[in-house]
Amino acid sequence: MPDFSELSDFLRSRRAALTPEEIGLPRLAERRRVPGLRREEVALAAGLSVTHYTRLEQGRAQQVSDSVLDAIARTLRLTPDEYGHLMDLARPEPAASRRPPAPRAARADEGVRLLIDSFTDTPALVLDRRNDVLAWNAMGRLLLASHLDPDAPDHPARRPNLTRMLFLDDRTRALYPRWQEEAQLAVASLRLVAGRHPQDKRLAELVGELTVGSEEFARRWAKHPVRTCVAGTKELDHPLVGFLELSFQSLLVPGPSDQRVIAYTARVGSGSEAGLRLLAATLLTDPRSCSTGERSPRVPQR
Repeated sequence: MPDFSELSDFLRSRRAALTPEEIGLPRLAERRRVPGLRREEVALAAGLSVTHYTRLEQGRAQQVSDSVLDAIARTLRLTPDEYGHLMDLARPEPAASRRPPAPRAARADEGVRLLIDSFTDTPALVLDRRNDVLAWNAMGRLLLASHLDPDAPDHPARRPNLTRMLFLDDRTRALYPRWQEEAQLAVASLRLVAGRHPQDKRLAELVGELTVGSEEFARRWAKHPVRTCVAGTKELDHPLVGFLELSFQSLLVPGPSDQRVIAYTARVGSGSEAGLRLLAATLLTDPRSCSTGERSPRVPQR
């Protein structure tokens, strides 16, 4: 029988974040024992019976129609990402149709490796759905993990994971001046993946490790944030070249492996573009300096 505990927790977290006024209901005068909406208020606003909604939130409703899920999503003011997450949790993939998990020693496709290696001035990485780094080019390593061995992605036992590094590696944390925002986005993205792949044991192990190892991760994870992020801007305080404001783009690699390429670029003519050029020059002139942690002269920002 499918486990609907994640669905239960998700629905409770979303109704706890709303007030009756926000969904068009009057607030009663009596003292409320729980934050946010009560179950009966969600049911009323969604046009459902209290019994039906309660069974759903308690994980006891095995068959839920699209119309019911749509009504709940509207009532709880779910974003498109949250709505997709709701559908993933309410309609788990049958065991017979699940794809086998990716092998533990998964590697990036050789053609993709050659592709990112051709980006001599552009930092790029190949990630799996868990944010394990399967490959990086020289600039990608230098940008995000200059303190790690270049061949670390090739060894499963010490393969970098960007989410683990963000929460458990002090050097990675220092790289992000807006760490709180970065951490929230990382947790929200991981939640989305966990909802799509509830049988991924390695993903569950990663979540368990982070929950035990980081109170900040555990606190954010318990709030069930959900958000996808395939493009955007990141600010970095790099130990070699200083402040960088970079755009990133995530591109899915065709095939069943759920691998993706992430590349980082800077606005033409900006100080961040000059910073990337200096980073590339550092790599070309003295590769050993990439792991010293010493700062190169800062690039003036425009």
